[in-house]
Amino acid sequence: MSRFFTSTFDDFRYYLVYLPLGILGLVRWACWLLRRAPAVLYRPVKNDFRRSIGVVVPVYQEDPEIFAHAIESWLANGVDEVVLVIDVTDDACRQVADRYPVTVVVTDVPGKRDALRRGWEACGTELVALVDSDTIWAEDVAAEVCRPFADPRIGGVGTRQNVYNPRGFLLRVTDMFLDYRYFDENAAQTVMGRAVSCLSGRTAVYRRALLLEVSDDFMSETFWGVPCMSGDDKRLTTLVLERGHLTYMQRTARVWSTFPSTPRIFVRQRLRWARNTWRSDLRALSRRWVWRHPFLACTMVDKGVSSFTLLLSPFFMTYAIVREDWFFVACLFGWWWVSRSMKILPHLVRRPTSFFLVPGFVVVSFVMSVIKIWALITIRKQRWLTRQVSVENGVVVRTAPATDKAEAA
Repeated sequence: MSRFFTSTFDDFRYYLVYLPLGILGLVRWACWLLRRAPAVLYRPVKNDFRRSIGVVVPVYQEDPEIFAHAIESWLANGVDEVVLVIDVTDDACRQVADRYPVTVVVTDVPGKRDALRRGWEACGTELVALVDSDTIWAEDVAAEVCRPFADPRIGGVGTRQNVYNPRGFLLRVTDMFLDYRYFDENAAQTVMGRAVSCLSGRTAVYRRALLLEVSDDFMSETFWGVPCMSGDDKRLTTLVLERGHLTYMQRTARVWSTFPSTPRIFVRQRLRWARNTWRSDLRALSRRWVWRHPFLACTMVDKGVSSFTLLLSPFFMTYAIVREDWFFVACLFGWWWVSRSMKILPHLVRRPTSFFLVPGFVVVSFVMSVIKIWALITIRKQRWLTRQVSVENGVVVRTAPATDKAEAA
């Protein structure tokens, strides 16, 4: 009898300990399904609409070979103008630019924001594509990104990006995260209100008149009294939405960019991105305009909450390992593998061998949650991390002589 009660108590304690994880899992899956259902309905815009389009590129210590390849891909698209805003220290990229029919603006002002502003002021086309200097376009990007602008309410259009030449663990996992983003969050936000939260700076297209309108607000952004020097893509997207315009993802516009392949630079980049996201989303959620886009507001809240809830899963895994509960360990590990595979199914269709990287994808997800929490704790810190610039005494300054772009991903 005592053995029966002991066994019953152990079973009760077992379910009492692990039940919260099951409930949390159901809630998180419900939140994902609320995004995934509309994402399945996403369709790119198809029409013959075309307007003049220029490319504006801030250039800082880019790899010359990648830079040349990128320029050739933009020109092959038949764009009306290419404006390269090159840092005064970057002689190598200026030499590359001299080989092509482009406009070069040399700047001695550190930081990306001022370079973007100088670029769109120098560009004379109706539409302006803000592009990173390591981003390579497919042959039809210029035509594809124009199509959503047939709707006069559209102020900005984003593209679908992937990793250029993804070799090695981190690059392949990054490619998985990108497909997850463009087939999940961005697709759902496009369907549910045409309000994409962030048009990635790798390639984002705006109406030039709108860029000129928001220019002052873009350059004067602060957070808790500290000037913001990064997060330019989030800021521009927010300014467009704030003014009542819409943002759209044209997934048929394919671009490829380089990404960090070493853990140190990967973490530094993700930390910068996470700080930018926290600053932008917390500010947006305190304003009325975002609640006119309820789905967008909900995804912002969900993204913030998930940074904390995601870490409960490895906590329970560690607890089970300590208790030597190998059955639960096996079940949870299997669930991680199967559930994440379902969520990144569009990527697995494109790259089936990535199925064997799913456990690594899960681990990186946990690491990124830690990074996001640390980013929230250090949210006031303003430093590019991959560029030799920072904010000191309220001014954007160079922190060291420019070197080659080993870390500027």
